[in-house]
Amino acid sequence: MHLRGVALDMDGLLFDTERIYFQVGQVLMERRGHTFTLELQQKMMGRVGLSAVGQMIDHHQLDDDPVSLLAESDDVYGDLLLEELRPMPGLAEWIDRLRTSGLPFGLATSSRRKFVDMILPTTEWSGDLAFILTGDDVTHGKPNPEMYLKAADRLRVSPSEMLVLEDSGNGSKAAVSAGAFTVAVPNEHTRSHVFEEVQLIADSLADPRLWELLPQPTNA
Repeated sequence: MHLRGVALDMDGLLFDTERIYFQVGQVLMERRGHTFTLELQQKMMGRVGLSAVGQMIDHHQLDDDPVSLLAESDDVYGDLLLEELRPMPGLAEWIDRLRTSGLPFGLATSSRRKFVDMILPTTEWSGDLAFILTGDDVTHGKPNPEMYLKAADRLRVSPSEMLVLEDSGNGSKAAVSAGAFTVAVPNEHTRSHVFEEVQLIADSLADPRLWELLPQPTNA
């Protein structure tokens, strides 16, 4: 293995946004007389915009227009986001480790650009990102490999030379299909997901096995 770059998912990996998405789902479904379940949330994870709400519509056989439902979802999510946003455990230390590794790293998230633009200014490391890819930058969302093929292109490396961190089954499948060295870092919402063919299932961003994959610190 020779790593030359790193691509990071965002929701559920860097930030505990899955909890917020669950709240959004609850609001939307309660308005329609339904219950938002973990099963439905897992079907939606990693999918882009209209594809995600399409899962919601199909699951409950709603008669909503997908574009209108997505707009309603965006409004609810935007109202909750900054108030409820929390980093995942070990995030600050992991970013520091990436910095000292000397590897370029970037963001490959299914989130809409407008929400990424709300989240990144709350960090002190957004300026270190080598690239930012969002759900607005791909035609086919995860589990399609398009996102991570584009990430490798932005890093100017072969997919096999790129480390990808993902928390969900759909995201991991996208990375594996792209040919990347894939590490799953499940959270409380995704521990039941299937992570086929990943090279490692880490306990958290603080897992020593994850850190050992990176080159030794350049200042060592």
